[in-house]
Amino acid sequence: MKTKSSSAHDFFLGIEGGGTRSTAVLADANGAAIAELAAGPANIRLLLDRQLLALFRSISARLPRTNIPLKTIAIGLAGARTEVDLERIRRAAARVWPGVFCLATDDLHTALAAAPVVAGAEARVLVLSGTGSCCFGQGRDGRSARIGGRGQVIGDRGSAFDIGQRALKALMAHYDRERTWPKLGEHVLRSLLFNDPEDLIAWSMEAGKTEIAALATTVFAAAKHRDPVAVKLLEEAAHSLAVDGLACASRLAKHGQKIQFIFNGGVLLKNPAFARDVAGRLRQRWPEAIVSKVARASSWGAVALAMEAAKGGELKARPLSAKTDAITSLGSDHPAFDRALLQSSPTEQRNPRSMRLDKLPLVDAVELMISEDEALPDALRAERESIVWVIRKITAAFKRGGRLFYVGAGTSGRLGVLDASECPPTFSSLAEQVQGIIAGGQRALWSAVEGAEDDPTAGADAIKGRGVGRRDVVIGIAASGRTPFVWGALAQAGELGAITVLLCFNPGFKRLPRRKGKFLPDRIIAPDVGPEVLTGSTRLKSGTATKLLLNMFTTLAMTYSGKVISNLMIDLNPSNAKLRVRAIGIVQQLTGCDASEAKAALEASGWVVKGAVARHRSSLNQR
Repeated sequence: MKTKSSSAHDFFLGIEGGGTRSTAVLADANGAAIAELAAGPANIRLLLDRQLLALFRSISARLPRTNIPLKTIAIGLAGARTEVDLERIRRAAARVWPGVFCLATDDLHTALAAAPVVAGAEARVLVLSGTGSCCFGQGRDGRSARIGGRGQVIGDRGSAFDIGQRALKALMAHYDRERTWPKLGEHVLRSLLFNDPEDLIAWSMEAGKTEIAALATTVFAAAKHRDPVAVKLLEEAAHSLAVDGLACASRLAKHGQKIQFIFNGGVLLKNPAFARDVAGRLRQRWPEAIVSKVARASSWGAVALAMEAAKGGELKARPLSAKTDAITSLGSDHPAFDRALLQSSPTEQRNPRSMRLDKLPLVDAVELMISEDEALPDALRAERESIVWVIRKITAAFKRGGRLFYVGAGTSGRLGVLDASECPPTFSSLAEQVQGIIAGGQRALWSAVEGAEDDPTAGADAIKGRGVGRRDVVIGIAASGRTPFVWGALAQAGELGAITVLLCFNPGFKRLPRRKGKFLPDRIIAPDVGPEVLTGSTRLKSGTATKLLLNMFTTLAMTYSGKVISNLMIDLNPSNAKLRVRAIGIVQQLTGCDASEAKAALEASGWVVKGAVARHRSSLNQR
């Protein structure tokens, strides 16, 4: 990355966004501040694109107007972990500061850049402990490592929240076991204006992260008076931070090499004795450790990155999610992402029969949609050979203990999750036998998650997270065929040895050339259902066709796996009144007994249909 050389009159803008607030610094080429300001929180995972744009516009509106344009901008936001996150930042910045180069990164890179560099250090490790906690390091070779930073429920070890939560648990454990209230407990009650330890029950269930983290101040105050509970809590927190910092360092350097540990966050910066304890633990395990504190706000680190970018130096602010070999095998030149192929997809075309949709009488509009759906069976029938091939692969996978995974985004992902969720009650299959993976995770089931479908690395990570292997089948669902999340998942699944299938409605994908080093699925099913009645709305015909195909995949694979006799689901799970009535009916039809006998057999067998049938037949043989 190269830019024009800087002059003494150039201006640089650095923005750092955290979960609580954002700060921005406008500086000149000499590093002098022209303006410093604060704004609202900026965790990119919690902001829609319009909210991100509004944040940048609010910062821009408050900057002083000058005759000299900005040289470069560096923006580091909390939650920015992938290239898709960084592209969202760059896209929003381009609308507010058009024509200005924007270096997008995360708030850890900006915090690290705010600290002075120690000569000869093989790596620099940021040890951050505030409301939350995280360790982030970067080696001289550009490699980076991250430990923690996953929120208060599953992470934030050694943070203010961790200290506060541990204090509450330790106090209540002491109170329950000893029936005495520790001195630290008195400080906690006073700080919260409570009169009784039992008052903490309701409060703790409603208190937010910040409120619980605020108790750390009370713990530190008690520790100064040598309260044994407080002292122990802080020793445990110091140990956690040191262990995580050392683990981060060990990924970037070898013992005997110099490491610079940089402290940041209120817990470390406002409590010198605690910081000394953490530093001592680091030096004990890593004698070559050099420990220092961040001297300036992280927004100044963003300014430093902006200046570095303007010099045309090597850019080291890379996304934290590293690309796997599977993702590399896709690449921007992969034939699946050819623009002409995507533009030619029937899902993107206008349907000539619905050009007057907004003007049609309602009865005619209904007839139009019905007639459009009538074309689906013929479109699916044209793919019959591939459908049979896929069902055989799924059946074989089930018989060898393998699993079926659906992967999709939006409607496609929701349909996959829906079909997977129907298998346990219908066939008494284990919940893990058929699984749905949707871009953006659980929240995407009911609302859009910005940029989720455009992240192939997230798709690959989802496959690795589910432990996909050689015994499994992975079906990626993408109406237009292009969804990067789906391709990332399929590529990763293929690298792990699973059977891979792409289900789309763009026939052009069946003509993709197989090239060395470029991943393609084992089979592509691409029915031509034609353009949608509402242009681009793939929840219509494409969604209906997807549901029909998923019905075939699981119903027939389960049937040929022995879960059906005749056309009866003998392995259903009678988990409610309706299904119990159905189970009774199935036993009646398979044995010829009456309803009372069927119910008695089911009750005796724990409502297992096959067991009830066997029990009834056994009783007949004994007569």
